[in-house]
Amino acid sequence: MDSQTAERTAQSPQVTEPRNPGMALDLDWVAGVQANTSAIERRAASLPGRRSVKKDYQAAWLLKAITLIDLTTLSGDDTAGRVRRLCAKARQPVRADLLDALGVDGITTGAVCVYHDMIAPAVQALQGSGIPVAAVSTGFPAGLSPFHLRLAEIEESVKAGAQEIDIVISRRHVLTQNWQALYDEMKAFRAACGEAHVKAILATGELGTLRNVARASLICMMAGADFIKTSTGKESTNATLPVSLVMIRAIRDYYDRTGYRIGYKPAGGISKAKDSLVYLSLIKEELGTRWLMPDLFRFGASSLLGDIERQLEHHVTGAYSAGYRHPMA
Repeated sequence: MDSQTAERTAQSPQVTEPRNPGMALDLDWVAGVQANTSAIERRAASLPGRRSVKKDYQAAWLLKAITLIDLTTLSGDDTAGRVRRLCAKARQPVRADLLDALGVDGITTGAVCVYHDMIAPAVQALQGSGIPVAAVSTGFPAGLSPFHLRLAEIEESVKAGAQEIDIVISRRHVLTQNWQALYDEMKAFRAACGEAHVKAILATGELGTLRNVARASLICMMAGADFIKTSTGKESTNATLPVSLVMIRAIRDYYDRTGYRIGYKPAGGISKAKDSLVYLSLIKEELGTRWLMPDLFRFGASSLLGDIERQLEHHVTGAYSAGYRHPMA
């Protein structure tokens, strides 16, 4: 892809896919899913060195990455003022002078992700922008609150204006291989979301094996997930390339069998611009260009945007700037 094509892609309006309706639980398919850990790790290790983009091409791909960020604040000390400032950053994620120098306008992040209590100020601050508000739910991050309260939390967040709900699955269902329980749970979460799209957080760092990750990914898609997501960002191990490869290939298999495209969201630990380029190349190679759109791919990140903006300033001026010149809020 040349730099002009990449820039056009970065500014393309969001395309909508037919929503995944889910399917009946197919335990034979689940049982047949395996993961060759050594092969997966070799493929993942080769990625950073196999694809490299420079100069205008790199700037174009970094602009694309910005449009795929779920700009996130999930801290106990979040305030309405902080969320409003973060939403202002989502509306204009890169300084105007840099965008002018790059000949680009209309860039926004993919979404803003917050806790339930911060939905109202986020919705108000993003009004008219077209940027959706995503809310974490279902007892995030552990997912251990009573089931009826997890369902109620989803319903309250949708009522408050969240257009996307990031739910957490019960890890114990995966660790005990109770696939029916995981399927039923995910179905209930999807139903509670209504028209809001649901991202299923697998908390892959707590699932034990890559085979568990592959099977949990498939179960969640069968139950109607619109996205599958690696992590809450609160685990000791978050998004990694081996886990991403497993989940992406599960998405590809589901699409090949059902015709429905499921989105992917790596979250946690992706803070450098060069890392975002590796993930974008992985998506393009494994799933194709169609998945490089906000309705099918997101980065769950907060600090990533700051490093991308610094790299874009270096591209324009030839010098790296201090981080304080690119505040998040």
